[in-house]
Amino acid sequence: MQLAKRDLRFYWKLFSSTFTLSAFTFGGGYVIIPLMRKKFVQQYHWLEEDEMLDLTAIAQSSPGPIAVNAAIIIGYRLAGMLGALVAIAGTVLPPLIILSVISLFYQAFRANQVVANVLRGMQAGVAAVIVDVTVTMGWGVAKEKNLLSILMMAAAFVATYVFNVNVAFIVLACGLIGFLCFRQKKSGEVSK
Repeated sequence: MQLAKRDLRFYWKLFSSTFTLSAFTFGGGYVIIPLMRKKFVQQYHWLEEDEMLDLTAIAQSSPGPIAVNAAIIIGYRLAGMLGALVAIAGTVLPPLIILSVISLFYQAFRANQVVANVLRGMQAGVAAVIVDVTVTMGWGVAKEKNLLSILMMAAAFVATYVFNVNVAFIVLACGLIGFLCFRQKKSGEVSK
């Protein structure tokens, strides 16, 4: 989508979308990614599928909460700095409001068995959503039939789960490989 001057309705739609996604997303940042994909790629057609995958990778490799990072990147991509600020506000306000209310009633929630059971049940749902994100994004990489990306994805999985390598080192290694591939591709285009 072309970055163009936006009207107030667009900013309200961006704010209300990120606010709603953030308000009804439980289980951490990875859960919000498929919901953002559904909203911004499939429903509004503001982003392309590949673009969403790239923005998610950037958000994940940046320091900070992935949901906020994704909101910043998507908001900026759609409407510049003002879009980023609107998306941040929409993403940050729901948890801020919810945690403020919970902190007022913390003692009552802490001892309530119903709340504890609801949270336990939500853990199963969160696990299913994270598996869905992993499979969807992995399939997106595999569909490109880029052997290097597929090998990097498999190597990152093995390094993390078999050899217990710190994720920061994996992100840095993949970033370095991506940078070297980019440099090689650019040098090949210049020599033509």
